[in-house]
Amino acid sequence: MDKRMERRFFLRTAAVGTVVSVLGGGVYALASPDDPRGRQLRPDGRTRLPPGQRLLDALKPMGGEPGDPSPSAFRLKVYGEVDAPFEVDFAGLLAMPQVEQSCDVHCVTGWTMLDSRWTGVRVADLAERARVRGSARYAIFEAAEGYTANVPRAEALAPNVMVAHRFFGQPIPRPHGPPVRAIVPDLYFWKSAKWLRAIRFARVDEPGYWETRGYHNHADPWKEERNG
Repeated sequence: MDKRMERRFFLRTAAVGTVVSVLGGGVYALASPDDPRGRQLRPDGRTRLPPGQRLLDALKPMGGEPGDPSPSAFRLKVYGEVDAPFEVDFAGLLAMPQVEQSCDVHCVTGWTMLDSRWTGVRVADLAERARVRGSARYAIFEAAEGYTANVPRAEALAPNVMVAHRFFGQPIPRPHGPPVRAIVPDLYFWKSAKWLRAIRFARVDEPGYWETRGYHNHADPWKEERNG
C-alpha cells in the first residue's frame, strides 16, 4: 500500500472508528466505552479523550521506516539555532537528568491509549544544554530514513515533551522506534518521531514528512486537526 493510500485508509478508519487492526499487524481490543478516565478533565479543562477518538488498551505499532534499534549505535544531535550544539550517545543520554511520566497518546487514525508510561530526558533540558537562541521558533525532530516532524518551540519545550528510551520501565519495543523516540503527548502521535536521530531548532517552520503529504501542520487532537 503506497503512502497516499495509507493516508486515505488511516483517515477513513479514524472517521468510522471501528477498525482495531493495524496494517500488516495484530488486532487490539477496544477499552471499555464506559471507562471513566476518558471523561476526566485535564488541567486545561479539556476531557482526556479528544473528540473522534476511541480508547484502546495498548499502544499500536503504526509502521514507518525503521532505524537501527541498537543503543550502541545511537547518537542524538541537537543543533541549528543554538549556541552550543552537541551530540550525545546512549550512555550520555542516560547520564542526563531522567524523568518518568504517565501521559495519554492520541493517534490521528482515531485511537487513544491512556496512561502510557515513558522514561527519558525532557527536550527542554536538551535545549537548555544547547543554549537555544531566541531566534529559534520551531523544533524539527529528525528520525530514520529522512522522517521529520515539526513542532512550535513553545510546545516542544513543554514539561511533558521528552526524548524517551523506556516504555513501562522496559526498553522501547522494536515497533515503537527504539532505542529512542520523541514523545509529544498533546499533539497527534505522528509528531512523536520514532527512531529519533536529531533535534534541530529552526527560525522558520519546516513542515515534516506527513505535513507535506496532507496532514495538518499543527495536529491538535482536541481541535481534530487531522487534515491540512
